[in-house]
Amino acid sequence: MLNKKSVDDINVKGKKVLVRCDFNVPLKDGQITDENRLVAALPTIKKLIADGGKVILCSHLGKPKGEPKPELTLAPVAKRLAELLGQDVKFAADPEVVGPNAKAAVDAMQDGEVVLLENTRYRVEETKNGEAFSKELASLCDVFVNDAFGTAHRAHCSNAGVSALVDTAVVGYLMQKEIDFLGNAVENPVRPFVAILGGAKVADKLNVINNLLEKCDTLIIGGGMAFTFLKAQGYEIGKSLVDDEKLDYCKEMMAKAEKLGKKLLLPIDTVVADGFPSPIDAEIEVDVVPSNQIPADKEGLDIGPKTRELYAEAAKTAKTVVWNGPMGVFENPTLAKGTIAVAEALAETDATTIIGGGDSAAAVNQLGYGDKMSHISTGGGASLEFLEGKELPGVACANNK
Repeated sequence: MLNKKSVDDINVKGKKVLVRCDFNVPLKDGQITDENRLVAALPTIKKLIADGGKVILCSHLGKPKGEPKPELTLAPVAKRLAELLGQDVKFAADPEVVGPNAKAAVDAMQDGEVVLLENTRYRVEETKNGEAFSKELASLCDVFVNDAFGTAHRAHCSNAGVSALVDTAVVGYLMQKEIDFLGNAVENPVRPFVAILGGAKVADKLNVINNLLEKCDTLIIGGGMAFTFLKAQGYEIGKSLVDDEKLDYCKEMMAKAEKLGKKLLLPIDTVVADGFPSPIDAEIEVDVVPSNQIPADKEGLDIGPKTRELYAEAAKTAKTVVWNGPMGVFENPTLAKGTIAVAEALAETDATTIIGGGDSAAAVNQLGYGDKMSHISTGGGASLEFLEGKELPGVACANNK
């Protein structure tokens, strides 16, 4: 899965190139509120323009569930992309995506011009990888480029479906970077390799824990999922989040770590409160208690100061760090200290630092450490499945070198 042809390996002069981008951006009143994903897509688009391709862009936006929803049109994206590229981006406003507007726009294209298709999820077949829609997309192009890592763990028409119907299917620069960083971190990391997993649910990270224990030297567990491990050790965890169905699994993972000679670090002290903050960023009274002595009427909401030190030290000894999931309720200033401590430790180390998408990416960016990390993944679910060692359909379908 790591050795795929990219846009650097093909000649697109005079050819129609369909590019699957990730333009799933937040909109408010028709305005884009965060354009990171548009900016991230520019290098691949500019490369194809410069090489004389006829560049046809497609993406999903939100969850229209197979019907045209005016508030989820990609029209605002076309407008902003034109400004970012400094050239016209023709928007093909077809509710059926590949309709008369798209066909006419593509037929009229000159080399180096850009067309954007309507939201691919306006079609109900998109998320089911239905053949009819895949064929329509393939009929527009000679070459397919997948640059949307955020949906790479799904087999949809606009990534896996279309790539099976064209002779040339390659990855763009964004996808290549994800494959290089995430893939190599898991398959051949520079050691010591430290993995940090947080977030609320053990269930979401089950296979990741299992796979990473075999690959890493130290596995650090924080966030809500730590309490299931603490309870599995027989400790009182009060009103903290727990997944009782996974207690045996946590015991198995602790035994596996011991058997493999891997370090598995769990919190030694915990920030507790009477309950979850409401609203999430409300002021909150907290105490710090040893992690094996959480009072029955308290809820654990962040890692404590001793744990922060322990985790920061472990991260600083690493040559490769992968981090997925916050250490506590980072949306609350009082309960963000654990997540901040880990972000600071990673910002200060000269290790290769890779942030899985989703909440950890949001946390690192919000706290102002984004530019200090080697790589911040653009895909939450996709990066987790990559770390599980699963084959991603959106990557697997590209031509091998």
